[in-house]
Amino acid sequence: MKYSEELLDFLKEEKDYTHCFFVAGGNIMHLLDAARTRFECIPVVHEVAAGIAVEYFNETNLEHKKAFALVTAGPGLTNIVTAIAGAYLESRELLVIGGQVKTSDLKSASMRQRGIQEIDGRAIVEPITNHSVLLKNPVNMSEMGKLLSGEGRPGPIFIEIPLDVQAALVDHKVYETKTESVLRDNAIEQQFITEIKTFLENSERPIILIGGGLSRDTAWKYSRQISELGIPVMTTWNGSDRYGSDLPNYWGRPNTWGQRSANILLQQSDLVIAVGTRLGIQQTGFAWDEFCPLAKIFQIDIDQNELDKGHPKIFRGLCSDASDFLVNFIGSVFVANNKFGHWLEFGTKVIQAFPLNDLANTNSSEYVDPFKLVVELGSMLTQDDAIVPCSSGGAFTVTLQALSVKHGQTVTSDKGLASMGYGLSGAIGAALSTQRRTILIEGDGGFSQNLQELGTVAQQNLNLKIFIFSNSGYASIRMTQRNYFDGAYLGCDIDTGLGMPNWQFIAHAYGIRFSVLKGTDNLDQNLTSILNRTGPELIEVLIDPEQTYWPKITSRILPDGKMVSNPLHLMTPDLSPDQIAEYLPYLASRLNK
Repeated sequence: MKYSEELLDFLKEEKDYTHCFFVAGGNIMHLLDAARTRFECIPVVHEVAAGIAVEYFNETNLEHKKAFALVTAGPGLTNIVTAIAGAYLESRELLVIGGQVKTSDLKSASMRQRGIQEIDGRAIVEPITNHSVLLKNPVNMSEMGKLLSGEGRPGPIFIEIPLDVQAALVDHKVYETKTESVLRDNAIEQQFITEIKTFLENSERPIILIGGGLSRDTAWKYSRQISELGIPVMTTWNGSDRYGSDLPNYWGRPNTWGQRSANILLQQSDLVIAVGTRLGIQQTGFAWDEFCPLAKIFQIDIDQNELDKGHPKIFRGLCSDASDFLVNFIGSVFVANNKFGHWLEFGTKVIQAFPLNDLANTNSSEYVDPFKLVVELGSMLTQDDAIVPCSSGGAFTVTLQALSVKHGQTVTSDKGLASMGYGLSGAIGAALSTQRRTILIEGDGGFSQNLQELGTVAQQNLNLKIFIFSNSGYASIRMTQRNYFDGAYLGCDIDTGLGMPNWQFIAHAYGIRFSVLKGTDNLDQNLTSILNRTGPELIEVLIDPEQTYWPKITSRILPDGKMVSNPLHLMTPDLSPDQIAEYLPYLASRLNK
């Protein structure tokens, strides 16, 4: 058989791959022909969509099925680089198989190009992949299995295969792919847990912060045991679907653009158990030296480099798989009934004082309040829905501030790269992976960057509801230019040169149902009608161009021109002195300095 056939048989039979997202090209013709009879092949319009869809497919699949991306040489590879970067920053699995010119046409080190469309794909993506290889000869599947091994921190893998290597005839289809698992040091982990138990005994205000490094399988399976610990639970944005808003002791999603109540509570904790989160700057705030200033932080992450990076300052770190740790932790820890009752009561008071739809936001009545829309959606969606809150801008932050996530829902975004245009391709991957009704919330600026994939939505007839926040451009850029540059706008909306389409025309061009939401009247009824319809639908949500997006962490410009960010508990708009006294009592001494 051809080497391309042997490789794809291996992916199907040994590695549980079921789907291939691709854009056809001459330099992958043998691979594509082999994929045709082995996988469900999903053609997309642009290669970046293939990579993003694969990332979201793998991230949301509840049956451990997997997809890979197949791209041709040259522009096929350069087009998918953004998706590879996004998956790398989010530590998500993404296998990209790329075509390449014949080995005889590969350039020498001193040349810029020899083969048609030739470019050194391996070298381009090497810094943003776990593994990046060019196969100048067929390798056996034992070696391939090692290359695809899932040990350690997940991330993209790029395999570049010249055309003649794809077509090479081979006769060594023997799968000897078992690799030894890395042994866990249970003694170190148990000592770590014992130390946490000691601090829990003396703690008055503990919090468990769950990140995306904890698998859904483990989080959902053990949700009852987590709640029975009687310790408040928060989630990062990547971990937002690991512990539902409807579960006991749920306290929200702290973040630089997070929920005010969650930020206030996290900052006043005295013990933080951070499970499966790297505690990046978006999580801690730019003022990371003031992150959880009263707490001992125990961080569990699969990457030792994240534990050693120095920001934020942690008390103890454990390099371990978050799911393995959590199972061990909840089996080892017992908390006396209502031990943290006072803390839980205080948290309830804070959460009730600061609604998800912040009263500081303003908009004209002729437009839809985006916070109200997301709150309404959260109440209407079921535990079987898949939600994709794009990856950047106002639509993104509104959704992850205001959405109540039910236990069993999947919520997927890519905030590390925070690239505009991720939403639609990600929603395609999630819809095909989960076979659930899928909700995409995206801004018009971001959606415009990848709208060609409406063709894929129409061809696949996905049950995808696309809510486009239509405000004539880039809301977050407009807000930045308003706040820091006195409204000196440039390239942020139609009035300053940005081109936006007529969304009704776009939807109809692809044969997709179109509707509009505007104003505040009958919002719940209109949403009910939309959600009850099956099939793809594009919903233009008219948003006030001057809509505000509070609360958020802002920066102060000092007299010398330097910018200083506030810590998480000091979001804008500022709290009143009475609110500070009532809801930030444990930080009073710091705030009064």
